[in-house]
Amino acid sequence: MFSTGFTFSTSFTWNDLLFLLQGAWVTLLLTFWSMLLGTFMGVSCGLLRALLPRATIPLGWFLDIFRSVPLLIQFVLFNSLKSIVGLDWSAFTVGCVVLGVYVAAFCTEIVRSGVLSVPQNLRLASRSLGMTYWQDLRYVVMPLATRVAFPGWLNLSLSAMKDTALVMWIGIIELLRASQAIVTRIQEPLLVLCIAGLIYYLISLVVSRLGAQVEKRWQQND
Repeated sequence: MFSTGFTFSTSFTWNDLLFLLQGAWVTLLLTFWSMLLGTFMGVSCGLLRALLPRATIPLGWFLDIFRSVPLLIQFVLFNSLKSIVGLDWSAFTVGCVVLGVYVAAFCTEIVRSGVLSVPQNLRLASRSLGMTYWQDLRYVVMPLATRVAFPGWLNLSLSAMKDTALVMWIGIIELLRASQAIVTRIQEPLLVLCIAGLIYYLISLVVSRLGAQVEKRWQQND
């Protein structure tokens, strides 16, 4: 008989797990509010960019800035600007706003491409049936554009959830910051980061499955 002599012991406690889950909850809140803000702005700007392309060229240039500049730099700059101008905003609000604008910059292009994917002949046919411009936009363009844009929006949501890890640089304790705090205390990075990664994976899995169910229902209704 051979014995490996392997034993496993850890200083990771139930309270540490609860602390990680609290960080995960902050991550979810940041994702929810930033996606809500970013989607509202993105849909508005995306429609303008699709329907009035020449008139909204400056808007496109402005959004390119947020797509091009790394998100971490945006967090640091906006947090510094907040202090300079005297805005009494919490770090959580700053995180939601900056991430929301960042999401809006990408969501704009997703919505724009979805609207432009609707065949022009289909729009002309709806107008020939007596629909007004706004009826055509509401009942023909938007339903079709939503189905095209939804997968891109879902991927953007998952990306935004992972990008929330950058808010630790402005003092917010989300999932990654919580895991780093525990690693500093118990010096077990492999275990703690594996648990944090598992939590990220489970959240992503739930969101992906919900998105797949929505797409499946759309296909069944066709």
